[in-house]
Amino acid sequence: MAEHPAYPVGLRLTGRRVVVLGGGQVAQRRLPALIAAGADIHLVSPEATPSVEAMADAGELTWHRRPYAEGDLAQAWYALIATSDTDANTRASAEAEAHRVWCVRSDDADTATAWTPATGSSEGVTVAVLTTKARGRDPRHTAAIRDAVVEGLRDGTLVAPHHRTRTPGVALVGGGPGDPDLITVRGRRLLAEADVVIADRLGPRDLLAEIPPHVEVIDAAKIPYGRFMAQEAINNALIEHARQGKSVVRLKGGDPYVFGRGMEELQALAEAGIPCTVVPGISSSISVPGAAGIPVTHRGVAHEFTVVSGHVAPDDERSLVDWASLAKLTGTLVVLMGVDKIGRIAETLVAGGKSPDTPVALVQEGTTAAQRRVDATLATVAETVVAQEVKPPAVIVIGEVVAVGPRRTT
Repeated sequence: MAEHPAYPVGLRLTGRRVVVLGGGQVAQRRLPALIAAGADIHLVSPEATPSVEAMADAGELTWHRRPYAEGDLAQAWYALIATSDTDANTRASAEAEAHRVWCVRSDDADTATAWTPATGSSEGVTVAVLTTKARGRDPRHTAAIRDAVVEGLRDGTLVAPHHRTRTPGVALVGGGPGDPDLITVRGRRLLAEADVVIADRLGPRDLLAEIPPHVEVIDAAKIPYGRFMAQEAINNALIEHARQGKSVVRLKGGDPYVFGRGMEELQALAEAGIPCTVVPGISSSISVPGAAGIPVTHRGVAHEFTVVSGHVAPDDERSLVDWASLAKLTGTLVVLMGVDKIGRIAETLVAGGKSPDTPVALVQEGTTAAQRRVDATLATVAETVVAQEVKPPAVIVIGEVVAVGPRRTT
């Protein structure tokens, strides 16, 4: 006889009693979704993994520290049976059947009354995938299908027509350090929904190639600004397009608030009454050193790291950086926008007490195909930058962590 397929349904478990038998790895994987569903969870198990125990300590579930006993499934709406005791699992499964409690059994799916699908979410849509016994119910196959569907929804390759309900406005999106794969899922989704994208020169260029042809892409560096300062012109462009009822993405490199002038744009939009969403991005200050094999902190080497702008020299009256204090720190110093000022910065740090032999790494075009790393010391970095023709954008790392990594790249 052909197997009948499972009937898919979404359980609304908010405030309803759910019983989980067993506190091992299966429970650890399944409990977060039950917690997110708002279920009244009762865990029955003599022991639990540290992660499950932490959920109990946080009050996210009630833990009964004992083996399963007859009656544990009374008044339950749903049960997950996942102990290592086959006999207990069988007895609990029989109790679930007797009380008409939908029951998932991790050790014997064929005797269960419910199966757990492979699930994923995107844009408020939950994708749940079940495969039949005829396909062997291979969990890897099921998960692969789930991943393909969710990824397609996220990156726009799987397009489902829908009524647009998002309010027009502006999203300040951090595009990450350069590699287009390092933008957040939310940032990529907003890009796919945009009518207008105003992009920074240092924004991930490869992302722009993915934008549909009907979307207007504006290079922020080329916005005419006449009597306005460049930033004012960008602010005005954001406001103008948003007032036309368009969804506008301001695509910025790294994170919008790390030397990105994101707050200035947010303030201008707020004053104009334009709704704005801020989507954090992966900052180059951490990700670029990491991509080049440099940890910004490391046990026994650096317990702190400081990120500083080097766009003005230490002796420039416009500088807001206390370089003398930075020279006294023992942690890692990460300098952004400082390639052309690194000679003066190095001199100031040495004058403030830093050893001239302090390791320095310059990582140019970090996380992209053009990435290269150049190593030096505070004593040699000025001449090294010239000799090696290091150009912006580059992240400069100063400190002993530079020597920690297992490799040197150029």
